Amino acid sequence: MPAPIRGVVAAIATPVTEERKPDIPRFLGLAHHLLDNGCDGLNVLGTTGEATSFSRAQRMEVMLAAAKELDASRLMVGTGAASLDDACALTRFAGELGFGAALVLPPFYYKGVGDDGVIAYIEALIEASAAAPAPIFLYHYPALSGVPYTPELVGKLIQRFHDRVTGLKDSSGDLPYERALAARHQGFQVFPANEATLLESRSGIFAGCISATANLNADLCAKVWRNGDATALDRAMKIRKLFDGKPLVAGVKAGLAAIHNDPAIAVPMPPLTAWGAEDASALAHDMAAARAI
Repeated sequence: MPAPIRGVVAAIATPVTEERKPDIPRFLGLAHHLLDNGCDGLNVLGTTGEATSFSRAQRMEVMLAAAKELDASRLMVGTGAASLDDACALTRFAGELGFGAALVLPPFYYKGVGDDGVIAYIEALIEASAAAPAPIFLYHYPALSGVPYTPELVGKLIQRFHDRVTGLKDSSGDLPYERALAARHQGFQVFPANEATLLESRSGIFAGCISATANLNADLCAKVWRNGDATALDRAMKIRKLFDGKPLVAGVKAGLAAIHNDPAIAVPMPPLTAWGAEDASALAHDMAAARAI
């Protein structure tokens, strides 16, 4: 299996065409920019990448393009789906293409399922991808999925599938949860979703961070991760805080559109809607101001 991904990982946005399909050339342009400007890796087709708004075929198209053009070992890719068959196919494809990890949401339509149901789902993914076994990272985002990877469930999955279940991304913002998992399971790669943890991550407790706003501040995050630069962290967090209480995915796309002077990047997939012109203009101004402080 690939060497573990560590460090600053941007949850890269997926630009879309006027036909509401993944815009592969723009996506690859963003990916190159991020990898050339501070990112150690990318999370392709995560929540910020609007994975669940795309079909299985569209997701595979993005995966194939990324693997052909980029170093797939530096990429983790979202392969979770409500459909077990889709999740199995995507996880298998991730391994075949050499992705560094498959990031797996729990099965998220039926709520209140027990641990045994989630374990059966993960077991099916592992069996389906045994011939090309990409590491599996659990994606804990109960606010959206409605199905948590509880500490007890994580422990069961590691015990049963320790050769494959090797990490977790937490988008709940629950630092005690993250610290407890990292301390309890030595070698298990825990990625918080907030740049604020990067200084703590340098101690080795966390593997880095996987952040939506790293699309916009990756160079600053890299200075924190590599050099312990507290000033860079302050500037990075000022950029992140510009999205407090606002729609994050569309906001990240608005920020990318400003950085790359390309309004087409700002368009999200339905049901998400783009930021208005006034808010987007204010964001561009405030991002520049945050860097100047």
